[in-house]
Amino acid sequence: MCKKIMGIHHITAIVGHPQENVDFYAGVLGLRLVKQTINFDDPGTYHLYFGNEGGKPGTIITFFPWAGARQGIIGDGQVGVTSYVVPKGAMEFWEKRLEKFNVPFTKMERFGEQYLEFDDPHGLHLEIVEREEGEVNTWTFGEVTPDVAIKGFGGATLLSAQPNKTAELLEKVMGLELIGKEGDFARYRSTADIGNIIDVKLTSIGRGQMGVGTVHHIAWRAKDDEDQLDWKRFVERNGYGATPVKDRNYFNAIYFREHGEILFEIATDPPGFAHDESVATMGEKLMLPSQYEPHREKIEQVLLPFEVRELD
Repeated sequence: MCKKIMGIHHITAIVGHPQENVDFYAGVLGLRLVKQTINFDDPGTYHLYFGNEGGKPGTIITFFPWAGARQGIIGDGQVGVTSYVVPKGAMEFWEKRLEKFNVPFTKMERFGEQYLEFDDPHGLHLEIVEREEGEVNTWTFGEVTPDVAIKGFGGATLLSAQPNKTAELLEKVMGLELIGKEGDFARYRSTADIGNIIDVKLTSIGRGQMGVGTVHHIAWRAKDDEDQLDWKRFVERNGYGATPVKDRNYFNAIYFREHGEILFEIATDPPGFAHDESVATMGEKLMLPSQYEPHREKIEQVLLPFEVRELD
């Protein structure tokens, strides 16, 4: 059996105050807040989802905002850098935009591509790269228009406690193709046209510590429930202990920790984010799963208020 994972479904990180989080990802980066809900395992915490206009898999970054929580340490066992892809010719716009909002950045080159590297307000490492691949994001917010808007994920850089084991998983189990090695990195490509480039750092930088400014997990795409169950059986046969399927309302999820200590998820593309509110109104109000709806008043009293606002 030879399976090939499509690419990244979403990436989930821990951040600080929700207003700072929303101001940066919507106000500065121009992403759409496609869903505001709660952490199903911790209903006193938001779970915020940002992506392209339709909230498609491969564009979604999600956050647990914990104001006042301990700062994390980025290191082995985590996604070290989350990469965003923009249209060809958009890099100058993004340089000027980061300067406008006083976001320090550096320019670097990796595998023949130019990157802008910067941090979000809570310390999460991000980068922007230009590529032809991926459909245009039709969402407009402030001065971020479709000709320059973030299309979704370019990919991610993985920091592993056992890089060779992580690389083996990506290539031999998940079906990514090794397309090159450069310096301290190996590069892998999946079959999707977005969220498809994974760089693995081949040396350890020291163990990470979960907290604000760190990625909690990276999720990969399954096309439907049947495909997900196939993946569950497949990864288990290859020596990885996967959780039972968990209903996350907007997708179903299984989780396993790979040998380099990074938490992997495999999430279904359907049903998506528009099944409990319209595409036009996604993200405008707090949506709760049915088991928490009776407790809405209490939950809303605990959650910190925020608003999506144009900063231009």
